[in-house]
Amino acid sequence: MTGAHGLVLSAPRGWLWGAAAVAALGVLLGAWRWARGRASGRRRRRPGRLQRVGTVSSLFVYPVKSCQGVAVQRARVTPMGLQSGEMRDRFWLVIKEDGHMVTARQEPRLVLISTGCENGYLTLSAQGMKKLCLPVKLPRKNPVHNCRVFGLDIQGRDCGDEVAQWITTFLNSEPYRLVHFEPSMVPRKSKDIINLFRTTDEVAYHDCSPVLIISEASLEHLNTRLEKKVKIQNFRPNIFVSDCGAFEEDDWEDILIGDVEMKGTVCCGRCILTTVDPDTGVLDRKEPLETLKSYRLCDPSERHIHKSSPLFGRLFAVDKTGTIQLRPVR
Repeated sequence: MTGAHGLVLSAPRGWLWGAAAVAALGVLLGAWRWARGRASGRRRRRPGRLQRVGTVSSLFVYPVKSCQGVAVQRARVTPMGLQSGEMRDRFWLVIKEDGHMVTARQEPRLVLISTGCENGYLTLSAQGMKKLCLPVKLPRKNPVHNCRVFGLDIQGRDCGDEVAQWITTFLNSEPYRLVHFEPSMVPRKSKDIINLFRTTDEVAYHDCSPVLIISEASLEHLNTRLEKKVKIQNFRPNIFVSDCGAFEEDDWEDILIGDVEMKGTVCCGRCILTTVDPDTGVLDRKEPLETLKSYRLCDPSERHIHKSSPLFGRLFAVDKTGTIQLRPVR
């Protein structure tokens, strides 16, 4: 598919188009595209003609940056990313004592830490470690750190000594701290990272965008070229889409998922984090990155954005908030 100007994923309140034909699917979220409409005031008028382009199959929230994601059935899409209950996407961050971020690029075993949320507490679990629970709402006496995330300043409230020691012990590393981004804090501007974003697009500890979408077909296509297949966990999307062709998501611009509206801004340039095995926490540094570089480099006109990074998935900003809910398989 080329020139796709929109993707519509119908909400589970009922498929407005073609529901009967896909009632057996595990998810009632159909993907559509629409022809370009004329602008009306601040918002573009949505045309009536729709063409289906796919189906949402999974939703993921990653509370702690670089730790394991959580597959969820229901998520609120906020201007700063997905939220499920009190779990907000990339609202917690591991930092060095000087405030610089720590991710699986430096500490690949972070991907072995599983996260969750129970009764107002963020939970951390890992092999050989006692399950740790820490309150989502931290005491005001906890200090606020000035942090650095991809060269930009952002604050985070310290989550305490116990979790700091827990993470440091598990990683067998230099002393690290865990911080939490709070609503009163100033987010980072996506446009300061990639100029294609708007001044209103903001994130907490994400790389640069509130939402990442990848299709199953793209992952399957990549795996046909790899000796050792990779999982979607290597790429950490928020929304996983089926029933479309490989890399069709590259061209999706404006999308609608139920009542959620998002704008496709730029394809996602990939780094060595994709080479961390999500099951072992071992950094390979080569695959699948080298294979992606062999056929997924950007157009020369976009080299100032992506440089030598291959593209896999598409980054979206949020225009209209709402809730996405997957329907259980019957």
